[in-house]
Amino acid sequence: MPADNSQTTQVAAPKRKVSDRTIAISCLAFFFGMVGMAFAAVPLYAMFCQVTGYGGTTQRVEQMSDTILDKKITIRFDANTSGGLPWHFEPVQREVTMNIGETKLIKYEAKNIVEKPTAGRASFNVTPQAAGAYFNKVECFCFTDTVLKPGEDLEMPVVFFVDPDIVNAPELKGVNTITLSYTFFPIPMPAPVAANTEVKKNGISGQL
Repeated sequence: MPADNSQTTQVAAPKRKVSDRTIAISCLAFFFGMVGMAFAAVPLYAMFCQVTGYGGTTQRVEQMSDTILDKKITIRFDANTSGGLPWHFEPVQREVTMNIGETKLIKYEAKNIVEKPTAGRASFNVTPQAAGAYFNKVECFCFTDTVLKPGEDLEMPVVFFVDPDIVNAPELKGVNTITLSYTFFPIPMPAPVAANTEVKKNGISGQL
């Protein structure tokens, strides 16, 4: 007498549904995971460049060098604008020769050449790119966005030093010149802050 397969089929169907549901959930999780990784990649890459100096990214430090070597290095300064930003942007001086480890102040100058306020954000790097790990900025206009009024002319400082450890880097042996380059890109004008005005209108300023 042939075996009754109806009970086996009824058991197999729910198992197949569970399996299909598991695959669907796994695919969705993978998709959203990849999207999350894509958004995280940009800040993680920027952090990697900041820590390692990869791609000529300079380092940001909070204190000046306490070691100055009896060895000179020349720093050249480059300036560019991109994306149609209506600024005249250039270094005040084109180059400076200094001791390795010496802290130096130089300035760039930007002028808004149109009759409306405009805003810019500076990207930066150094060449040779391997020198980025040893080029330390204490202060820089590139740390914040810049807004210029119509026709405004602004001097922007950079305080920096070259890490004395650069002389121990085999890939930079014989390098006597580093170029520091900035490019300003246009950004939307910051929205006006209206929160304080609204608070005063409501008559609750300074109250808990």
